[in-house]
Amino acid sequence: MEEGNTFSGQRFKRVPRNPWGGTLEHDPLLNENLEQWPHLNELVQCYKADWVKDEYKYGHYDAVPSSPFQSQIFEGPDTDIETELRLANARHTNSEDNFPSTSGRQISDSLSSKKHCGISPLPAYEPAFDWENERSLIFGQRVAESIPSQHNSELKITVKVLSLTFPAGLVEPFYGTICLYNRERREKLSEDFYFRVLPSDILDDKISMDRKGVFSLDTPSASVCLMVQLEKPATEEGGVTPSVYSRKDPVHLTEKEKQKLQVWSRVMPYREPFAWAMIPLFENNSNTSAGAAADGTSPSSPLATSVSGSSSQDSILENVSKMTLDGKIAQYSSGSSVIVEVSNLNKVKECYTEDTLQDPKRKVHKPVKGVLRLEVEKLHAVHPDSDDVSEGGSIVNDLPDDGSRKVSYSNGHNGEGHSEFNNDNFQAFDFRTMTRCEPFSQLFHHLYVYPLAISLSRKRNLFIRVEMRRDDSDIRKPPLEVVYPRDSGAALQKWAHTQIAPGTRTACYHDEIKMCLPAVLTPQHHLLFTLYHVDLQTKLEPPKPVIVGYAVLPLSTHVQLQSDVSLPILRELVPHYLQDSVKERMECLEDGKNVFRLRMKLCSSLFPVNDRIRDFFLEYDRHTLRTSPPWGSELLEAINSLKNVESMALLQFLQPILNMLLHLIGDGGETLQVAAFRAMVNILTRVQQESSDGSERNRFLVNYVDFAFDDFWGRQAAVYPGLSTVWGSLARSKAKGYRVGPVYDDVLAMAWFFLELIVKSMGLEQSRLFCNNIPSGEDIPPLQLKEGVFRCITQLYDCLLTEVHERCKKGLSLAKRLNTTLAFFCYDLLSIIEPRQVFELVSLYMDKFAGVCQSVLHECKLTFLQILCDHDLFVEMPGRDPSDRNYLSSVLIQEIFLTLDHDDFSQRTKAARMLVVLMCKHDFDARYQKSEDKLYIAQLYFPLIGQILDEMPVFYNLNAIEKREVLIVTLQTIRNLDDASLIKAWQQSIARTRLFFKLLEECLVHFEYNKTADTLLMGSSVRSPDAERPASPKYSDRLSPAVNSYLSEASRQEIRHNSGTPENGYLWNRVSPQLSSPNQPYSLREALAQAQSSRIGATTRALRESLHPVLRQKLELWEENLSTAVSLQVLEMTEKFSSAAALRSIATDYAKLDCITSILMGLLSRSQPLAFWKAFLPVFESIFRLHGATLMARENDRFLKQVAFHLLRLAVFRNDSIRKRAVVGLQILVRNSFFNYGHTTRLRAMLTITLSELMSDVQVAQMRPDGSMEESGEARRLRKSLEEVADESTSEMNLRECGLTSTTLNVVQEGFSENKWSWPEVKRLSQCLILALDAGLEHALLGSVVNVDRYAAAEGFYKLAMAYAPVPDLHIMWLLHLCDAHQEMQSCAEAAQCAVAVAGVIMQALVGRNDAVWTHDHVASLRKICPAVSTEISSEVAAAEVEGYGASKLTVDAAVKYLQLANKLFAQAELFHFCASIQELIIPVYKSRRVYGQLAKCHTSLTNIYESILEQEQSPIPFIDATYYRVGFYGEKFGKLNKKEYVFRERRDVRLGDIMEKLSHIYESKMDGNHTLHIIPDSRQVKAEELQPGVCYLQITAVDPVMEDEDLGSRRERIFSLSTGAVRARVFDRFLFDTPFTKNGKTQGGLEDQWKRRTVLQTEGSFPALVNRLEVVKSESMEFSPVENAIGMIETRTAALRNELEEPRSSEGDQMPRLQSLQRILQGSVAVQVNSGVLSVCTAFLSGEPATRLRSQELQQLIAALLEFMAVCKRAIRVHFRLIGEEDQEFHTQLVNGFQSLTAELSHYIPAILSEL
Repeated sequence: MEEGNTFSGQRFKRVPRNPWGGTLEHDPLLNENLEQWPHLNELVQCYKADWVKDEYKYGHYDAVPSSPFQSQIFEGPDTDIETELRLANARHTNSEDNFPSTSGRQISDSLSSKKHCGISPLPAYEPAFDWENERSLIFGQRVAESIPSQHNSELKITVKVLSLTFPAGLVEPFYGTICLYNRERREKLSEDFYFRVLPSDILDDKISMDRKGVFSLDTPSASVCLMVQLEKPATEEGGVTPSVYSRKDPVHLTEKEKQKLQVWSRVMPYREPFAWAMIPLFENNSNTSAGAAADGTSPSSPLATSVSGSSSQDSILENVSKMTLDGKIAQYSSGSSVIVEVSNLNKVKECYTEDTLQDPKRKVHKPVKGVLRLEVEKLHAVHPDSDDVSEGGSIVNDLPDDGSRKVSYSNGHNGEGHSEFNNDNFQAFDFRTMTRCEPFSQLFHHLYVYPLAISLSRKRNLFIRVEMRRDDSDIRKPPLEVVYPRDSGAALQKWAHTQIAPGTRTACYHDEIKMCLPAVLTPQHHLLFTLYHVDLQTKLEPPKPVIVGYAVLPLSTHVQLQSDVSLPILRELVPHYLQDSVKERMECLEDGKNVFRLRMKLCSSLFPVNDRIRDFFLEYDRHTLRTSPPWGSELLEAINSLKNVESMALLQFLQPILNMLLHLIGDGGETLQVAAFRAMVNILTRVQQESSDGSERNRFLVNYVDFAFDDFWGRQAAVYPGLSTVWGSLARSKAKGYRVGPVYDDVLAMAWFFLELIVKSMGLEQSRLFCNNIPSGEDIPPLQLKEGVFRCITQLYDCLLTEVHERCKKGLSLAKRLNTTLAFFCYDLLSIIEPRQVFELVSLYMDKFAGVCQSVLHECKLTFLQILCDHDLFVEMPGRDPSDRNYLSSVLIQEIFLTLDHDDFSQRTKAARMLVVLMCKHDFDARYQKSEDKLYIAQLYFPLIGQILDEMPVFYNLNAIEKREVLIVTLQTIRNLDDASLIKAWQQSIARTRLFFKLLEECLVHFEYNKTADTLLMGSSVRSPDAERPASPKYSDRLSPAVNSYLSEASRQEIRHNSGTPENGYLWNRVSPQLSSPNQPYSLREALAQAQSSRIGATTRALRESLHPVLRQKLELWEENLSTAVSLQVLEMTEKFSSAAALRSIATDYAKLDCITSILMGLLSRSQPLAFWKAFLPVFESIFRLHGATLMARENDRFLKQVAFHLLRLAVFRNDSIRKRAVVGLQILVRNSFFNYGHTTRLRAMLTITLSELMSDVQVAQMRPDGSMEESGEARRLRKSLEEVADESTSEMNLRECGLTSTTLNVVQEGFSENKWSWPEVKRLSQCLILALDAGLEHALLGSVVNVDRYAAAEGFYKLAMAYAPVPDLHIMWLLHLCDAHQEMQSCAEAAQCAVAVAGVIMQALVGRNDAVWTHDHVASLRKICPAVSTEISSEVAAAEVEGYGASKLTVDAAVKYLQLANKLFAQAELFHFCASIQELIIPVYKSRRVYGQLAKCHTSLTNIYESILEQEQSPIPFIDATYYRVGFYGEKFGKLNKKEYVFRERRDVRLGDIMEKLSHIYESKMDGNHTLHIIPDSRQVKAEELQPGVCYLQITAVDPVMEDEDLGSRRERIFSLSTGAVRARVFDRFLFDTPFTKNGKTQGGLEDQWKRRTVLQTEGSFPALVNRLEVVKSESMEFSPVENAIGMIETRTAALRNELEEPRSSEGDQMPRLQSLQRILQGSVAVQVNSGVLSVCTAFLSGEPATRLRSQELQQLIAALLEFMAVCKRAIRVHFRLIGEEDQEFHTQLVNGFQSLTAELSHYIPAILSEL
């Protein structure tokens, strides 16, 4: 049905009613002036007038179209989803279906995209916003009813006769009827649909075979069937009988039979019954309950679905006709039609009534051999989402009960679409309309007459003619033309005939005769039945009927009877045959018995069967026409008697009765007004109670108000003044304490009805007044209420308000309903009268419910506001005063803030939800999409944020859900605010500005999105606790509570691949099959059942897992977008604040800018999507450009450290977009460092600190499959990023990619042109950080080897200490770690060096600050002990003073503590000369402090130290503090050590075998199956190319330290004790070892062949060092010939003896040590058993062939050395004689004998020796 034209102003629409299709005109009276029958006039107007629909009543909302959200990419350190998606998109550019698309609501506003950083947070928070659904949750919400059903049917069946065929042939016409029939109750459900089947040679244009019968069904039932009855021309006596259609042989008609039938059918106009059939429509399933009968149809019924099992088969019963929501009647589309071939036609041999067809005693005849083909089709409403497709097959079924019938299904839809409202179609009247308890909505006034039986004493061929007459005055007058014809398109006829009952005494009939009743029945209106006998023989003329008799039935007395009527048969009629006096004289057949039985069905919406209603109508007419007495007591009685009318009759005539009562209320006297009002209340209450469907507003009453009531459309004065007056007087009487009876409670219960009537009456008057006076397109001005009327309404409103207030306190539910009614009353009035008048009513309400009241009262107040603020024009409402802004919004904000402070949890939740729903409604409203509209709305709600800032405890007391609701409204409001309003808000006070940003921080906390894949989440991330558990399933903690309901609802439905969610218009694209795992159920109901059964439904995570993959994906998408939108919005606010702060136009702490720093730290510390990082950097650059000096200051150290930390964290990311932005972010920090300080020293310290903290979170090493460790991707990417920071070549490109200009990094101060940016310094900064990274990496790569390879562990600590040298705290920390490691290894000297280094760092800092007792000289002396101590005293240490780090912890006491530790460790290592130097550094401290006790201790300690040194020097055994070994590494498994040599410093008790064993143990553990370890046993030079692959070699050689003044070219043998003569620091950086070799390739030979190679090694530092091993950086070697070796050996012994003889002794007491050492040396020189040493030299070089090879110079040197050696021995023996006592005399004698023997032996080679000695 199409809606009619709208009244001016677009408020009311006329919706035309469709009359019954296919019906003819009613009585002409109904189209004429009915003023003489006011009640008839009212009835006709009631049924014929268009519906009048108020378009504004239920709100009108046009939302902007939704567009899909974009998937947000949350990258982790090891993910690069962006690149993967880009590659995937490149591969699948032509197949978009491969990506499951999710959807939601996102506002795509071209203006906002330029203005804002990202999308609005609100659509992401409320992605499934459904205005209809949200407003339906309001208590007592009005629900719009669809336009009243005009055909009272849920299901419609169309039947079309396709053909009738007989094997015998079709040569005569056949006629038939089809109706709906209930077999169980033997009841006819509809009127008959007539059809005819003509032979091909007979053409009749009057009837079309395309005509369909349309039948209505309430609900499918197994007992409902189609009853088909066939008839044919009456059989000729002696002619061809109907048995020819059922005979077996011959099957075909003979030509003679055909001719006879053709001729007879042309002359015989009367018909007889031929056959019948019942076609069941629905299956009788014994296993199905009655309520579920509609769930399936039988394969044996024509409306069954295909039994082939096709799931897409359109079930006929699946989609019943529904009303669409916009108030139009649903159009019926043609569903899948079914062809029914009826072959079980039951033959009829005698006349019958329909009641007897199913009689078990009825004789069964041979079935007719013929097939009737019908097309049965179900009509269903066209639904927006209708995508049903019929895919039927075909099947043949046997019917067990009805004989053989073939059912075949047509494939697909019919080629042509058929509508129920096709003019050719016959709309069969549904008889159940008269028994339904619902108002009549159409004008119908019919009488169905059914002649049943006539019993006569003789056989006749009887038929009956039926006609209606106006009176009985003259039989010759023509009857009324009121009989409906059987053929479509024909005019109403004067009479109708029944079939012929041939040759029977008792004639039975089953004909249905439909008549149109006159509008007003008089006592004279009657039915006349004329009985005819007709001869059925062929004669020259057509058969003429003969009248047998008459029967008469007066209509006025019998028309409403429902039972059968029996009448006598009159032989003849005489004038005035209806009069009793005439009847008595008339002759009757059959002795006057009532032998004629008939039945009538009255179907009328004009003629009430109920006497009381008829009486009321009659009295109403008399009152209206002023024919009754003026007091109208009869009318009062009639009105009062309406309360006793039975409910069905009352409901059927509800609308006209209400209209008439309103008419009386409008213009009757006071008595009548009150009586009519009370009767109306009584009727409404009965209707509400007796026909209630559970809703507060009965649908029949709603339909009356919304559609039927038109305030008489100008035919009389408007209803609202009278209704208000009579109700108001009743209310005032109650208020004054008068007894008003129980009617008052009923009035309150039905107040909604009266108030809606009043409003519609006002609205209609407004439309009538202005519809012709207003230019098109302009709004209708408000209705100006008369002062008295408005006062009356105000008083009524006040009385009702008092009832609400009083009854609320008693907890009565009626109060809440009445409260809602009053709210809707104000809501409606806002559209009609002047809004400021409505504001007076609102103000009255607010005064009554002022402040924080009882919970139930407060709930009422919230509901009232909720309804009022849902008004379409809420945003555009004026203020109460002309100068004020929106009055309703100010009331709303005040009350919501009050509620947020309320104790009741439910009230707070409701208030917060109201805010969000309202904000969503505004935001998605198509009318308010311009930026100026959004600004206006934001300014309306901004005062709420001000109130929250003034009372922050109110906000903090809210739970998490409520906080999110308030925060999302806050974000949406400030998003749309202009900069001026924001700045004004920030100008009030520093504390208030801080609170504003506290709210933004809360936004970040409450809307944070935590992606499980992101393993690098910071510990500072704050998670809000889940304090509350709402009753509904909680799928998401972040999104709106409405989303949980949405998902809950979606989880109850089956998700199909191509289904949608029509309830809110969000489309789901096809799901990719990969989305669902095999064990993920597709049925959401099944998923929830699983969740419940396994008891996992309690947690959010389990609920999410139970969701269908598509829903889960949508949920994650919404959460991602919400978090992104919130972060971007906060970022946008921060940028605006930054710009305002730069102009110094706001109130904030300019010294620290804590608002900016706290927000930036909050943003950086949370997982953010790629979109955020892309938007972040330009804002970050802008903030640092404007406020760099403040943000880089020491006061903001903590902030800067966090920023640096997070930038370094992002520099680890695999995603290049994020990593490059981190690089540029670091460069921006460097730029600001240059700009503010001119150098990067402090920033280097800061970055070093943060890098050290990051290293504990980043996994820099990872395990290989073989179990070894390798560098991780994170470490590689971090190194790459640090290199790019200093890479000048890529810098400009990176800046462009990040949306910045190429001059961003320029450092040009105001007034200067020079760019202070220095790439070399940035490179130094980068290298410093990379060094720290590498040190950390190397330490991590050691892994579990740390406990085995202590050398590597110590080196790892050492490198870390050196890498973190710019930061004293970190430098000291790692040095102390190293010190502990050395102490565990018992390397006391190295541990002492670490302690000295720590003290050195502290001393440097103190000297640099000029606040200590030390000077540069002291630092220099300390460096002599530990060369690692730097001599440069720069500003770096001071620059490195960062919060928590730096010089603040570096004190004199700390330095003294570590010097004392070093002193203790050096003493343990017996390096006393170092101890002395350290004590000399401690003494100045105690001197300056005058701590004499400590000074005394120091000097005592010095005394002990020097005594220890003296003892070492005087010891006969030379003092050795350590042993040194050179170790060479050759092999790939050694890694960085490969092909390098190191000098190891070991304890003095560690021998060569010990260190070999130790190193073998360390490095064998590092070998795998492919490598073995081998130790080279000698110290020869190693050639790497000669070594075997797969073998790792260690070469270990003992080496000697080289003194500073030692002659390395001397050929003497080295005796270490010779160089210990003076106190000197035992610091060595050069080492040597001698390697013997021969020129002939042998390792060993005689003295004459033995050469010696001396190798000198230079290390990269000096021992003792901070580590146990130092790398050899330089190696030199020299060779000595055999004779030089011999001379050197002799000179070495000579020097040892001379040194012992010449060394001064201080006292006699020193003689004993000297004697002992002298005896030891002499014994080794002249004793007989060792003579071979000197003798062997003589034998080797002074005899035979070798002597001839010596040069004369070498020979002389050798002889001179021998002579000198013997001379010194002789002198030493003399000294020995002087020193010995008697006990050594024997030893002295041996020495003398040895010397003499040696001299004699040597004289053989050197004769001159005798003369020399």
